Order: sequence, then C-alpha cells, then structure tokens
Amino acid sequence: MTKVFLALGANVGDTKSNIEKATALIGQKLSGVKTAPIYKTKPWGYTKQPYFLNTALSGKTDLTPEELLDFVKDVEKKVGRRKRIRWGPREIDVDLIFYGETVSQSKRLTIPHRDAWRRDFVLKPIVDLEPNLVHPLLKKPITKLLEDIPRSEKTIISPL
Repeated sequence: MTKVFLALGANVGDTKSNIEKATALIGQKLSGVKTAPIYKTKPWGYTKQPYFLNTALSGKTDLTPEELLDFVKDVEKKVGRRKRIRWGPREIDVDLIFYGETVSQSKRLTIPHRDAWRRDFVLKPIVDLEPNLVHPLLKKPITKLLEDIPRSEKTIISPL
C-alpha cells in the first residue's frame, strides 16, 4: 500500500457537495482517508470565474499511479465534471499530487504533480494533513515551499 495525496477543487454548482461526493467515491478505493479543511480560494490561471473551494486528502492504495489516475478521472465524471477551458470553471477537479516517494513522468502523468510546489491552495491543505511532509523531488519540506510562494501569488482567502 502506498500513501498518496490528492487535491480537490470545485467552483461550479454545489461546490461543497461536489467535494464531499468526490471524497466519498475516492474513499471506496483508498484506505485510511483523511481530509483537510476546505479553503475558499481565488481562481488561478483563468481568473474571470467564481472563487473555488479547495481541499486535499490522503490515503493508502494498492492501485498503480496510472490506475489511480484513471480512477480519479472516473470520479470526476461521476460527480458531473464537464470539459471547459484550461484552468477554467469546474464542478470538480481531482489531481494526484504525491504517490509515496515516486518521481516519474509519462505522457499522461507527472509525479509529483508538476505545479503543486508553487500553489498555496494545494500545499496548505496538504500541510494540514501532514506538516512534516517533504517534497520527494525537491527534497524540501512542504511548509518551506508554502512559505516561499510570493504574497502576490497566494490565492487562499479563508478557511470555509
């Protein structure tokens, strides 16, 4: 069993309910699921859209990274995600951030997630789950990465 961290976000529809539905579905395949507090965040990337709710969860799985990716994409479909624009509005977004100590890249998947190290809406919930976690590629504590994000790039507005 490998410990994994997933990030969840939503800004369309009943966002809190969408996150709760996704978390419940993910709990069917992961054991020992822990969920971080939910944060209200400004949109990142395409900024002309509603605020997001963001959280993270951890758990253990015997799925391979590719199988886990397929599973979370299926969860997104079940919660009702529709394709729109890149970094745009979404009913739910589930990203695989860390898969144990794995560092790998394929056409479909980069582990750890390639941009997580500079996004407070991903790092803060993960710090809430595991404050001593070290980024497996950068070899830096997640808390330090969170501190290093410039104030102008921070998106978290408040805990929900």
